[in-house]
Amino acid sequence: MSSTITYTVSGMSCGHCEKAISEELSTLAGVTDVAADAQAGTVTVSSAAPLEEDQVRAAIDEAGYELVGPAA
Repeated sequence: MSSTITYTVSGMSCGHCEKAISEELSTLAGVTDVAADAQAGTVTVSSAAPLEEDQVRAAIDEAGYELVGPAA
């Protein structure tokens, strides 16, 4: 079952930020698409199956940013 979830991320401010987060999230098993939006402070992740939030948090932390949580 595929899944698409939008998360709120703090600390993104430019295209470099978007790229760094997208690259880290793309390494997670099953991820099929990542769309980061620095202006909105969100990242949308599509995957073949639902991802564990801890995995997403770790990837965003590795990129140097902070996962606030699923977008409202």
